[in-house]
Amino acid sequence: MLRTFSLAPFLFASLLLAQPGRGPRQPQKPSYEVHPDGTVTFTLNAPDAASVKMSGDFLQGQQPMQKGEDGVWTFTTPPLHPAIYSYLFVVDGVHVLDPINPMVQLGERSSDSMFEVPASSPAAYDMQPVPHGAVRIEWYTSKTVDAPRGLYIYTPPGYETAKAKYPVLYLLHGSGDTENGWVTIGRANLILDNLIAGGKAKPMLVVMPYGRALPDVYLGPSLRTSMPAPTAFGDDLLTDVIPFVESHYRVLTKADDRAIAGLSMGGGQTLQIGLSHLDRFHSLGAFSAGIRNQKPEEAYQDVFSDPAAANKKIKLFYIACGKADGLFPASQGLDEALTKAQINHKFVESEEGHVWRNWRNYLAEFVPMLFR
Repeated sequence: MLRTFSLAPFLFASLLLAQPGRGPRQPQKPSYEVHPDGTVTFTLNAPDAASVKMSGDFLQGQQPMQKGEDGVWTFTTPPLHPAIYSYLFVVDGVHVLDPINPMVQLGERSSDSMFEVPASSPAAYDMQPVPHGAVRIEWYTSKTVDAPRGLYIYTPPGYETAKAKYPVLYLLHGSGDTENGWVTIGRANLILDNLIAGGKAKPMLVVMPYGRALPDVYLGPSLRTSMPAPTAFGDDLLTDVIPFVESHYRVLTKADDRAIAGLSMGGGQTLQIGLSHLDRFHSLGAFSAGIRNQKPEEAYQDVFSDPAAANKKIKLFYIACGKADGLFPASQGLDEALTKAQINHKFVESEEGHVWRNWRNYLAEFVPMLFR
């Protein structure tokens, strides 16, 4: 059992900065500077480039950078509110990571660089002087998928020395991410540390599986030519992941002590799996959910066919989406259908769109309501 955080972003940066035959180097000047007014100035040394643009989740389209006589390109953002943002440089039409920024958002098919505009006080996702849990990487061979797959598992502070059993949150990522996304991008482990230390959340395990019914992407590209069955991921979670967790960790096994939540694709999976298995999960969280069927009564017949029975099982049903998100109408439609059927739930409308800034906040609001 390996207890560690993903080292990929740090190894990436080390490879970029290492030079054979030389000793330790002085830290390089950061490629961006956050100013007191919330603006951020980026620089990129690319003297041979004919065109360099900025791309980021805080910009409307690509924005041109200005080239100086020294070959250094610069761009200053509008004022940004405190949060973590992602960006890329577009050099002569090619998207590239910031070569001297080790904060990398690794994805299934692409990667971005990240930066933080800090607030005057620590955010829910910031490292704070509190007891910290551990993040373990577990490997298992899925009988459902017939392939090796990975799990990131957060255990709360004191787990190693305690004898108690803990509730479990199964936390699912979005379509562009992998099983490490909620840790390396979402900072779920730090969010849990801070909430638990502040007495705002119960100690719990958080299990983060790979959301595709395919071999793990970190073990090489999949050679499969056919798409997995639509239910394959749910089958893997129910028949492989949960039994693995419950046989290897000290966890409670009643539905009251088991929750499922996710963002985007993972939010859609949460609804599909959770609402059809209320005997297994009594708490659900759908963040900017990828809802395919726009008719909730048809998509989630198990709850809409008998709302009274569903309400007896549901302890928490949390739905959240940004009003600028293209998926907002679907979440709003789900809220309206649940309200009409008098099925217990909580719907949160936030600002902005389909961005990690929202999902970190949703997790920080959702977790304190669990297992009460």
